[in-house]
Amino acid sequence: MSTDEDTDEVLLTMSGIVKTFPGVRALDGVDLDVRAGEVHCLLGQNGAGKSTLIKVLAGAHQPDEGIIIWKGRPTTLGSPVAALRLGVATMYQELDLVEGLSVAENIFLGHEPARFGFSQRRHARNQARDLMRRLGHPEIPPGREVGLLSAAGQQLVSMARALVHDARLIVMDEPTAALASDEVDNLFRVVEDLTNDGVAVVYISHRLDEIRRIGDRVTVLKDGATVASGLPADTPTADLVNLMSGRMVETVFPLREVTTVDHDNEVLSVVGLTRASEFSDVSFTVHAGEIVGIAGLVGAGRSEILETVYGARKADAGVVTVNGKRLKPGSVMAAVAAGIGLAPEERKSQGLLLDQSVADNVVLASLPEYSRAGFSDRGRELRDSRATLERLDLRPADPRRIVRTLSGGNQQKAVVARWLVRDCKVLLLDEPTRGVDVGARAELYRLIHELAAAGVAVVLVSSEMPEVLGLSDRVLVMREGRLLTEAPASELTEAAILDMVMEGSEVMA
Repeated sequence: MSTDEDTDEVLLTMSGIVKTFPGVRALDGVDLDVRAGEVHCLLGQNGAGKSTLIKVLAGAHQPDEGIIIWKGRPTTLGSPVAALRLGVATMYQELDLVEGLSVAENIFLGHEPARFGFSQRRHARNQARDLMRRLGHPEIPPGREVGLLSAAGQQLVSMARALVHDARLIVMDEPTAALASDEVDNLFRVVEDLTNDGVAVVYISHRLDEIRRIGDRVTVLKDGATVASGLPADTPTADLVNLMSGRMVETVFPLREVTTVDHDNEVLSVVGLTRASEFSDVSFTVHAGEIVGIAGLVGAGRSEILETVYGARKADAGVVTVNGKRLKPGSVMAAVAAGIGLAPEERKSQGLLLDQSVADNVVLASLPEYSRAGFSDRGRELRDSRATLERLDLRPADPRRIVRTLSGGNQQKAVVARWLVRDCKVLLLDEPTRGVDVGARAELYRLIHELAAAGVAVVLVSSEMPEVLGLSDRVLVMREGRLLTEAPASELTEAAILDMVMEGSEVMA
């Protein structure tokens, strides 16, 4: 965080910004001012206009109305290239890397170093190496193919791409979504270095603890308009949630009224599950109505375990059974037929057909049930989809709407709706609230409780410890592919889990 002395100069002013798309007024008079050397946090629910605003700032969208002032002078950001030349660099939540190219090639994509018409590859590699060292990850070589890096590694390359420009303002959209806690620390160290040099950062995150840790001031958007500007970063959570949603959220994790776990009904059993170099000898059970959380750092093997149970990965050893029936290893079809559903971490690339309708996505795992004599029963598909969307409070509950046009929270609801239609017995949730705003999170939490109350066995993976502890009945703690401990959530604390996963100590309940 910067001092007041660092943030006297107003670097950017956006006044009355309006942007309309066919049928949608995405921005309805947004005001934003950013000072040099500050971290200005931008908050709002999914659909509040944050993404559209930063695309205007990045030159990707042109405003229909409004004024943009840069360093005291009115300006026009006619294109992303123009924004970069002015000194505005943007890191989008959805990474725009080319997987087949190297780290250095991605960092300098579109502005490769050249002299006398010849590219300077060695110079590019050296600069890329320096940037990765600055980001705290010198082990990532500039010649490594980006597609071979982890999600966290790819995020770091995206950061390096933004830093390679002589930017005076950097927009960071959910930059920590795929980062482990130590990598978040590295990012914040870089941000502090940048702001000490007078660089401004517009920081977008749904994690309010990050806002308080790194932010100087906060602007809140709702329904495409600015509802608060210049708030201190330590503004109480209840006040921020009220501004974002127009209503007070009394509790983030709604309490379960009654104990719904049927300890006599073991739905999912995992015994000795192993995949070389990913996880080893993992065993656990989940009962009807129980929510079991899996905690650990990025790379601990959590997502890989869910994907193996689901059949998307084939285990080298171990047995998975549902209601006593042993599943065929590496078969998604067998898992789905047995009643297992998965909401994957990367919902856009792994869980959704973005250019298809909501109805097409909802019935995707149940197509045979909607077919008659080889023809799909479209009317029934739409009716069932609409009923499920209304249950999930997806607004508008229009099954014909294209999924790509939905907010992140509503896209996640569409994934869950697929398994509600199938009446699944086991629901695997991998980072279910990643990129989801506070209001939509509360709705998803209530939905998870409703599913458990209906007897569904839920397995939850989340990088947010409070989420794991707040939702789960029991928690499995993983470190480097090994199960360290299993305990009731009520007997664990965030500090205790972090101590285990950082140090590898085993504390059995």
